[in-house]
Amino acid sequence: EETQYHGQLLSLSLSLSLSPSLSLSLSLPGAHSAAGCNTAPPSCVEHTPGSSEESRRGSQEDEEPEMREDAALHRAKRSGPEFAEFSESGWTGRTGVDAGAPDDRGSLLDGHRQGRSEFRWNRDEGRGNTRQDEPKITSSTFALTGDSAHNHAVVYWSGQNSSVILILTKLYDFHIGSIMVLTDPEFESSVLISSDEGASYQKYRLTFYVLSLLFHPTEEDWALAYSHDQKLYSSVDFGRKWQLIHEHVTPNRFYWSVLGLDKEPDLVHMEAHTPDGNVQYVTCRAQMCTEANRNYPFPGFIDISSLVVQDDYIFIQVPTSGRATYYVSYKRESFIQIKLPKYSLPKDLHIVSTDGKQVFAAVQEWNQNDTYNLYLSDTRGIYFTLAMENVKTTRGISGNQMLDLYEVAGIKGMLIANKRQDNQVKTYITYNKGRDWRLLQAPAADLDGNDIHCILPFCSLHLQLQMSENPYLSGTISTKSSAPGIIVATGNIGAELSYNNVGMFISSDAGNSWRQIFEEEHNVWFLDKGGALVAVKQPTVPTRHLWVSFDEGRQWNQHSFSSVPLFVDGVLVEAGAENQIMTFFGHFSHRSDWQLIKIDYKSIFNRKCTEEDYQTWHLHNQGEPCVMGQKQIYMKRRAGNYCMLGKDYSRILSAESCICRAHDFECDYGYERRGDGNCRPAFWFNPSSVSRSCSQGQNYLNSTGYRKVVLNNCTKGVKEMYTARKQQCPNRPPKGLLLTTKDGKLTANMGNNVTFLVQLDEGDSLRTNIQLDFGDGTAVSYSNLSWTEEGIKHVYKSAGIFRVTALAENMLGYDTTTLFLHVTCPVEHVQLLAPFVVIRNKEINITAVVLPSHSRTVTYFWWIGNNTEPVITLDGSISHTFTSEGMHIITVQVAAANTILQDTKTIAVKEFFKSLLLSFSPNLDEFNPDIPEWRQDVGRVIKKLVSALLQVSDFPEEKLLVAVFPGVPTAAELFLLPHKNQSEGKKKCEEELEQVSDIIVSALNQNLVEFELKPGVRVIVYNTQLTLAPLVDSNPRHSSSAMLMLLSVVFLGLAVFLIYKFKRYTSFCAGKFDLTSPPRGSRHTSSRILMHEAHIPISHKMHGKRPLNGLICSCFAWAVIC
Repeated sequence: EETQYHGQLLSLSLSLSLSPSLSLSLSLPGAHSAAGCNTAPPSCVEHTPGSSEESRRGSQEDEEPEMREDAALHRAKRSGPEFAEFSESGWTGRTGVDAGAPDDRGSLLDGHRQGRSEFRWNRDEGRGNTRQDEPKITSSTFALTGDSAHNHAVVYWSGQNSSVILILTKLYDFHIGSIMVLTDPEFESSVLISSDEGASYQKYRLTFYVLSLLFHPTEEDWALAYSHDQKLYSSVDFGRKWQLIHEHVTPNRFYWSVLGLDKEPDLVHMEAHTPDGNVQYVTCRAQMCTEANRNYPFPGFIDISSLVVQDDYIFIQVPTSGRATYYVSYKRESFIQIKLPKYSLPKDLHIVSTDGKQVFAAVQEWNQNDTYNLYLSDTRGIYFTLAMENVKTTRGISGNQMLDLYEVAGIKGMLIANKRQDNQVKTYITYNKGRDWRLLQAPAADLDGNDIHCILPFCSLHLQLQMSENPYLSGTISTKSSAPGIIVATGNIGAELSYNNVGMFISSDAGNSWRQIFEEEHNVWFLDKGGALVAVKQPTVPTRHLWVSFDEGRQWNQHSFSSVPLFVDGVLVEAGAENQIMTFFGHFSHRSDWQLIKIDYKSIFNRKCTEEDYQTWHLHNQGEPCVMGQKQIYMKRRAGNYCMLGKDYSRILSAESCICRAHDFECDYGYERRGDGNCRPAFWFNPSSVSRSCSQGQNYLNSTGYRKVVLNNCTKGVKEMYTARKQQCPNRPPKGLLLTTKDGKLTANMGNNVTFLVQLDEGDSLRTNIQLDFGDGTAVSYSNLSWTEEGIKHVYKSAGIFRVTALAENMLGYDTTTLFLHVTCPVEHVQLLAPFVVIRNKEINITAVVLPSHSRTVTYFWWIGNNTEPVITLDGSISHTFTSEGMHIITVQVAAANTILQDTKTIAVKEFFKSLLLSFSPNLDEFNPDIPEWRQDVGRVIKKLVSALLQVSDFPEEKLLVAVFPGVPTAAELFLLPHKNQSEGKKKCEEELEQVSDIIVSALNQNLVEFELKPGVRVIVYNTQLTLAPLVDSNPRHSSSAMLMLLSVVFLGLAVFLIYKFKRYTSFCAGKFDLTSPPRGSRHTSSRILMHEAHIPISHKMHGKRPLNGLICSCFAWAVIC
């Protein structure tokens, strides 16, 4: 590792001297490299090779080299620190930071040889020309003599206003698949520091072995060092003295402060491990990081390697019930949970970028494998909406996944992405940050001028969007902020993206139209702030030519930069400089010395550009002049004008705001764009939930379903209609009270602090009283929820299971919640399977399923109703009989080793009920993640649909219950509960249920019950089976009228027997009692009801229109007599 600022160099050493396999070359002002050219040998030459008459594809590259022996080595000027590593197999290092503009030192030496004519070809003319008056480029070759055996090079520019380049070559053995660890105690660890650009060094010994260094972005003497034993150190004197900051720090999860956001410039953000193995987010000052001075911005533990500090945002990940939960802090405010669409259920999430005042996130959802969905956030990074589905990914050389998404430099809101759709990958472009996407229009003609017949949407242009892992090769697509509108990329024309028959394409009008410039892949760089383009063939074959264009790729001039074909390993382009310099690194052959070729293309320009050399260009999207809410006009150099743009050149001429229109707004969180283009709530989203957390007297923004695209500059127009409206917060009773522990566990160690967190989903937090009963005889009370933000701490002095109850109460109502805390016991996961509706005084089975199953003994704790003590079993199933009607709560906890899990169900207990088994159209199964929340939401939608059907019958909605079964195919059961429970009203209730069921069945049979799951996906609900629970009278007392009725039934039974005797008429009862449970997992049994994942008694069918009702009753009476 090494870094530098102007005049200072720092190197790390594990030994007293350089290894024999290392060679250090130092280029100083006015001197030659000791390892390279002490006496100006023939290998150190400066030449201006000419070109020959060749085809525009650069035919023969194997000409005899021309060498000059009378040339002198001269220095290369560099604008700022830049660091790279090259190898014969490619780049393997990293880059530093450009720092400012260069000075005017170090002009080129005289004595350049007059170059021969250069080759030129015009795309429009389709032919080449040789011109004697074309401007020439000059180049100088610097050979690192004696380094032919070294296959690895480290190149470093010394710093701002410095002309020194340091080059370290070494022999690097690529042991693929092996691991090398250096832990030799015989060698000491030290740093070598130079204050005179490498002329001399001072050695400082270290007490630790450095694994990586991180320098401060603004303070050049401040640095962080990470050791092999996971300790983080800091230095404020450029590495001379080091101080320990923290132990057990996660690798690559430490950050310097961000200027303008953190109060202290020496603040360090880090992810550190606690002694018990948990991970915390810690901040402290670099030289004052004692335990007393450390802060913990997030109140809880986080996932390992999840801390990301980037621009205005800090991201962390927290595991919750087996799922990843993400939190964000905007401008160092409190952490807030990131809100993705409810059923995105991410398996993986990557932060793509945080510039532009919003967050781009790539999310791999539960049903994706090799694609990701692209999401965009609001300014605070909290609410994310979908920008594009199924974005293609590519696996890099190092094995990491790279998203096929490219943000075009210089034009805000412009993105290019490769989307997988119907087993094809196609390239799309957007001009408003993902609000609208379209395919790329293919070129009208090929290189030879032949027409290309490519009609959208069946045929289009597709681009490869891989960024080069070597930052000194351009990759498959290139843009530059100083050259807005120019896009150069590798691609193909056809129905889908292909990696065969590719070519190079360019757009000079921001992707509206494209032209082909090469038939083979090239690396392309922007020179002179985008005023010129330089192209070189891919480094797989040697070359000695480069192509230069001054008219945005319409015409290319060929120049020779070397007399001998060179394998190009990398190119350094001086950024932000007025002196135009390029440096090529490579080999003449795989066994030759390293070659550095400095190219000065300043001689191409004969003057600086004036106003007459420019023309205006209007940014547009297929003719639409308003892009991101404004009309932008740029200046471009006229084609063929060989003038230098200069350092004061500015591309943007003017920008005028546009009137707001619909395409300036995207769908807000919780809303989806439908087929008519309007944004409507998703089926899982409740728009009223936005106002739940505000307090009376305050205001909240009531969303219209739209939000303005971030950084869109439009004004007036439809802005007021689409902008969220400020409304006064309604006064609500408390609802959705949530009680958790700080670490998310339901276990604690006796004698330790337990921190409880109380959250209220709905209600006035400033006017709601909070009470917390710890279950051990102590309780606390707070006047409002704001006093509990830091958590409520309590110490349990005895072991056991404690029922912790929270109560939230205001003038309009109250809400309670319960948490069962196991002291000295751990926590896990469970799913409770219980019926949705049961019959009073009938025994039912309740089952708890643990996933994944445990090989160790599991203890089950059952809490039924208001019982103060649980029923403890070692079996995952119990039987229970409810003796009273109403809604009953069942809670089960599972203890396995050091794990405790809990699940809760609510059961309706009734005298009788009616139910319908429902099925759905098969397309619903594609979107079924098979989780309880999804089933609840689908059930809620069905309940609303049925309630709408029953408006004319005045059947109350609360008497409808829907249970969606787990697994696929998706099925559900609809329960109709009696409106009245009195015995004298039972017959009327039966008739009412019969009428209601007839209405529902009729609607289901006519396919009238359907809903839209998402845009374009409509689901139809079908009727599967009709059953009725037994009409059981739970009253044990018998009256005389009942006895008379029984005798009447007996006589009727005798009559039936006589009929049966003579007519041998066989009649089966339409309903019967069966107190056995149905088989496990059965759903479709003609005489049974399966109610929400449980086994219940067989139900009695009620048929109001079946004939021979008297015979049925007599059969029953005859059975009684027998």
